[in-house]
Formats: sequence, structure tokens, C-alpha cells
Amino acid sequence: MRKLDAMEARLRRAVPGLELRRDEPMSRHTTFRVGGPAALMALPRDEGELLAVARAARRAGLDPLVVGNGSNLLVDDGGLDALVLKTAPRVGRVKEMGENTLEAGAGIPLAQLAMEAAARALTGLEFAHGIPGSLGGAAVMNAGAYGGEMCQVIDQVRALDEAGQMRTLTGQECCFSYRHSIFSQGEWLILSASVRLAPGDPAAIRGQMEQLMARRRQKQPLDYPSAGSTFKRPAGHFAAALIEGCGLKGLRVGGAQVSEKHAGFVINAGGATCRDILTLMDQVRERVFRETGVELEPEVKYVKSI
Repeated sequence: MRKLDAMEARLRRAVPGLELRRDEPMSRHTTFRVGGPAALMALPRDEGELLAVARAARRAGLDPLVVGNGSNLLVDDGGLDALVLKTAPRVGRVKEMGENTLEAGAGIPLAQLAMEAAARALTGLEFAHGIPGSLGGAAVMNAGAYGGEMCQVIDQVRALDEAGQMRTLTGQECCFSYRHSIFSQGEWLILSASVRLAPGDPAAIRGQMEQLMARRRQKQPLDYPSAGSTFKRPAGHFAAALIEGCGLKGLRVGGAQVSEKHAGFVINAGGATCRDILTLMDQVRERVFRETGVELEPEVKYVKSI
């Protein structure tokens, strides 16, 4: 805690006007709506402040937890004795970078970027319209849906490496694979990314986005807090089908529940804690493995004090 006190004082001197919060509930910053307080949270207004915070933290020997929209995080009930660096939605400008290419800050919601592309009659991001994460988080985990993935559209990523140096990586250099990238280890801080799209008909683009969103509303429990798909897709299987086949729809631990609408979602049905969700996930994994021999791997990232 003393190190964080010193960090707060240093940031207030180095970045005048930077918004800093002490003991900020992480339940306000995750789509699961659970999580204890972060000892110190910084909310930069732009890339300059983001860089200043990241570099000051590393000079002080702190490894901040970078949070975008918190759509893939499960934060411990006990909170985080750590510096949390919140990028979304402030660090999220969009600009055109040549023909059919858009660059945006890491904090922009992916759905907003898809809308920006549609407004410019650019196709290729329709699949991302309903994904609740930020661009930075989507690049880290190669987010995808309905046959589309970020690796198909990302042209370049600008990031701060572990040595504090600015780096620009091509899409190929990002080493994308299923729900994974070179950034997945968390040592690099994504600042922005550019996406290469294609010209399209604005009406057709919006129509496709509306169709995919309608499918989401019909099949997914969007009226409850969740982190989207709780488990990764096992090779040769679908997690939701395995879970449903084991009769686990509706299974509940405290306020956490396997959605009755879509078995691939664990939802906060009301008053869930992180412990409820973790316990339920463990029960689901154990039952599926026992009955099918398939081991489910969480897609959600569990975070405790670092």
C-alpha cells in the first residue's frame, strides 16, 4: 500500500488533471458486475496520459492491470492491491489512415468502431457490432463471433513493450490464434490498432449488423450481467452443447447461474460474487469432464491481487 501511496503522489505531480480513484469498486468496471475495490485506479483522458501513467508505474516497479470495458474479467471479491489503468472509453479516438483503413485508440468500444466503419461505408467489422469489449481487449484475445475474428481485419497494432519502448506490429507479427495473441501475456500495453476493411454498401452493412444483433438477442442472455462465452471452444466440440448435454442449464451457485437461454454463458442472476461464479465454473468443468472426457478451458480471465 505504501508503494501505491507513493505512486498516487507521483502521478498527481507528473500528470496534472489525471483522474485517480482510491478503493474503486471493480464491480463498476466489469460486465459481470462483480469484484472488490481496486486500491488505486487511473483513468487517463488520452494517449499522452495513458503513456505517462504506464511509464511512471514501470519506473516504480509496478505492473498495472489494464482494463478496457472489463468484458472478459472476473475480479476477486477481496479486490486488488494494485494500480488499475482504465482505458475505456476515453482513450478511443478514430481517424482514417489511408484507403479503407481506420485507426482507433485502444479504449474505443468495439461496437462503436463497427458503427464508425459502417458510417464510412466500410465492410468487415459487422461481426464485432455486438461484442461488448474494447478494441485493445479484442486485439489481445483475438475476439470473434459469427465467423469473424480480429485477426482478419487488424492491419497494425501500436503498443508499449515491456522495456517502455513504442512498437508497431503488423497483423502477422501479432501471432494471432484462437482467443490468443502475442499480447496475451500482459507485458505489452496496446495503445491503438488499425483495421483494414473494404468498401461496401452502407445499407447492406447496417442490415448485416442488425441481423447479427437480432440473433444475439434471440439466443444470448443479454439482459443479465455476464462475460459472454464463459469457456473456450474445445477442439471438435462446442462448449454450450457439452454443458447442455450434461443437463447443466439453470445450475446455480448463489447468485451465479448457467443461463437457461444459452448454456455457454454463466450469468450474474442477482447478487453473485466472484466466488459464486468460480465455484459454478468449477462444477461445470468437473461434470463435463466426468461425463464426456472433454476439459473446458475458461475464456474468462480471473484476476486477484497482483
